Amino acid sequence: MIKRSHWSIPYIIFMVVFVVLPLLLIVMYAFQDGNGHFTFANITRFFTDKDSLSTFALSLEIAIENTLICILLGYPAAWILSNKDYNRSAVTAVLFIMPMWINALMRTLATAELFNVLGITLGKGTLLFGMVYDYIPFMIYPIYNTLSRMDKSYAEAAEDLGATPWKVFWKITVPLSLPGVMSGVLMVFMPTVSTFAISEFLTNNKIKLFGTIIQENINSSMWNYGAALAFIMLLIIGISTLFMNNDEKAAEGGLI
Repeated sequence: MIKRSHWSIPYIIFMVVFVVLPLLLIVMYAFQDGNGHFTFANITRFFTDKDSLSTFALSLEIAIENTLICILLGYPAAWILSNKDYNRSAVTAVLFIMPMWINALMRTLATAELFNVLGITLGKGTLLFGMVYDYIPFMIYPIYNTLSRMDKSYAEAAEDLGATPWKVFWKITVPLSLPGVMSGVLMVFMPTVSTFAISEFLTNNKIKLFGTIIQENINSSMWNYGAALAFIMLLIIGISTLFMNNDEKAAEGGLI
């Protein structure tokens, strides 16, 4: 009989070929010049290139704004879905899931065409609308999962001790749901910084994000600098994930 562990071999091969190998190639190209010699010039170029730095700063600004909007809209939706007294939560959940059945690029193109039909000028506002539309499910479901698994006895104990519903929400529900919020922030913030298709179609390329300059360098056969930018983005994602995991452990440890 084949051992159960042998069934993991196809997945390991897939991970090596399509995940590990591409990441190694990015690192290799990031620290090479056009002649294949080792260099730090591609990394240092980013910190001296005003266009790249300004684009990165703008990407962070858009990502922060998009994340905040997703939290403001997604948290109430997640709270409603997790409320057992709300008998239409399944229907509401499907309404959030349905757009995800369509390819993200097609959704973006359809959104851009909708703005064109309505005569709305494409710019930062339309970009944020498209970002929220595409990424808000990634904020809702981590929060929803956390709220659904939350021990309701804490809220009940607070109510028995005389806490108002508003105080129970801020002192009990919100702190206990922070791990879900942090997961949602990570799932929304980092893709926003690195995306390029949404900003391209929803601003007519008027607003360039960090992912756009990576794409432009790759398309212009500037593989080494493009790989260096991608490597910097990977470092930011890794550091953000590390801090988020630490914050989640702290939130789970002693919030009450």
